[in-house]
Amino acid sequence: MLRSVERKESYLNFKAKISGNATDSKITKKVTTFFKEKKHKDFGPTFAQEKLADMDILISTEALRLLMIKEKIWKPKPRRGPQIIREWRERKSMFGELVQFDGSYHDWLENEGEECLLAAIDDATSIVTKSLFDDNEGVRAVFRFWWAYVEAYGRPVAIYLDKFSTYKVNNKNAVDNAEFVTQFGRAMRELDIQVICANSPEAKGRVERLFGTLQDRMVKEIRLVNIKTRNEANVFINEKYLKNHNERFSVPAKNPNDAHRPLTDELKAKLSSVFSIQSKRKIKNDYTIQFKTKWYQLEPQQKTTVYKRDEVIVEERLDDTIHIRIKNVYLEYRELPVRPKSTYVPVVALTRQKPARKVNKNHPWRKFIVKKNFPDTEYKNTNT
Repeated sequence: MLRSVERKESYLNFKAKISGNATDSKITKKVTTFFKEKKHKDFGPTFAQEKLADMDILISTEALRLLMIKEKIWKPKPRRGPQIIREWRERKSMFGELVQFDGSYHDWLENEGEECLLAAIDDATSIVTKSLFDDNEGVRAVFRFWWAYVEAYGRPVAIYLDKFSTYKVNNKNAVDNAEFVTQFGRAMRELDIQVICANSPEAKGRVERLFGTLQDRMVKEIRLVNIKTRNEANVFINEKYLKNHNERFSVPAKNPNDAHRPLTDELKAKLSSVFSIQSKRKIKNDYTIQFKTKWYQLEPQQKTTVYKRDEVIVEERLDDTIHIRIKNVYLEYRELPVRPKSTYVPVVALTRQKPARKVNKNHPWRKFIVKKNFPDTEYKNTNT
């Protein structure tokens, strides 16, 4: 009986002992206080451990995870079921050889409204080269993004993106037809940048995972510095956040060289044209051009000869100006307040019709000989 009581007391004393690896109660209290603040309520274990370390509260990520689960601060994600097995693709070997690009709509600024974040990540190094908040993933926003990109880095060899309508014509008749290209595709062709459209999100998984990371971490970083406007967020991302992000998540490339190709002086001068929305129009008989709801009258003095029914390119540039060119020559014009009533406007400097073809007097066409039906007679054209 005595031995039984002694064993029971020994067992109770053993249960009361605290493990040597247990987290200090003072640290536990500080961690609990940290999560009571509203701005820290949804922090995950890894991100929270980094912020606690900045406050000189040292605790391992795993210990913090177990503590958060115990205190019901954080709930572990359920395990995923079996996934589709896809072929693994090796990273490119050089910075700038392939850039993955996409846009993500999310409540980034936590103001109950979605913002579109455009981001590019290098395939070889996982360096986020640029990110930008803009209105949407439309042509103008994407053009603004890539104009700034090529000025900062040069032209990458290829861009990997999805089949969104900004990047690819998804009409069934456009399959394997090079003539069906979007404004983005045309601009990249002029810059000699290959466009690759992925068949699945997993194919461009690097940029997809990037947005998952940014939605978890960057949203909280923006909250901590109390940013509420798009302009402030753009400055914060590109001047501060991306530097820390790239230091933590980037990897060295196999080849240390840069595959980006610098812009030539000619391309630099053409960027405003390259990144414009271009449409084809015909010159009317009165030398006017109709574009959307407006009419434009060509001026009498031009740098090149202009004919009726010539095809011109109308450029809508990002600064909202209109430029009209025929081949590589820009035409002088003025905007008309209303649709012109006259179908004929005398314009001295502009040729009213294309000149007729002049055939040389000694051309064989003027001296043909017919001997098929009349072998003994030589017939000549009387127009000579």
